[in-house]
Amino acid sequence: MQPLLKTYPVWGVLVIWIIHLLRYLLVAGIFYAIYYSWRQSRLSSRKIQPRFPKNDDLRREIGYSIATTVIFALVSLAIFMSGIRNHNLMYAHWSDYGTAYGLFSFVALVVLHDAYFYWTHRAMHHPRLFKTVHLVHHKSTNPSPWAAYSFHPLEAIVEALIVPIASFILPLHGYTIMAFLVFMMVYNVYGHLGWELFPARWNTHWAARWLNTSVNHNQHHQYFRGNYGLYFRWWDEWMGTTRPDYDAAFDRATAQPVSQPESTESPVTLQPVH
Repeated sequence: MQPLLKTYPVWGVLVIWIIHLLRYLLVAGIFYAIYYSWRQSRLSSRKIQPRFPKNDDLRREIGYSIATTVIFALVSLAIFMSGIRNHNLMYAHWSDYGTAYGLFSFVALVVLHDAYFYWTHRAMHHPRLFKTVHLVHHKSTNPSPWAAYSFHPLEAIVEALIVPIASFILPLHGYTIMAFLVFMMVYNVYGHLGWELFPARWNTHWAARWLNTSVNHNQHHQYFRGNYGLYFRWWDEWMGTTRPDYDAAFDRATAQPVSQPESTESPVTLQPVH
């Protein structure tokens, strides 16, 4: 990527942006096509909230998400073109560390990102930051897959910084970063899907219970409080921020058709897509 950027900087930036954009459009688009069109009626029993986003919500989510891909591309450009690349721990040859370390660094990057996300996410819920930085994302009270990147530009910058920060903590190869970005996109879309994909009693399994679920993050969008994690639930458990009605919500979504929200709190009412 560096030779392309140095020789053809404009085309290099465009290629980086298209990669970020296509990853978002393909992953979110595939999940949306399956769950909001092709298999919608057959999978209705797994719908977390019975209502659907409005078309205006979908347009807002897509618009902000496309803007986010531009910011992600600019951060990627900064890594390759600025002095950061000369001082971080990124390496060019896979053989320098080998496959075992490559796999370890991928897992370590996911765990690091989960911690980074939990604490920056909680910070953005502070009253002094929420309306300015995080409210755009929470306008999706019943998110669709398109909401995965629906961030205010300031929040998009915060989200994009995880890779540059991690590159000063862990030796990272470009392949590891690309695999991480794909994984992040898929799990992020799953969290905003609006359907639960994991099986019943997943939330009580000794190991699986620590994985975050679509129900978990959907509740966060629905009620704005609790369930701040991304990939895992351990930070919420350790910090006491898991919603007390999470298990009931997961059981409802995986055991029977959804009829009414299980919480006494009142979310915003939206109409189905026409």
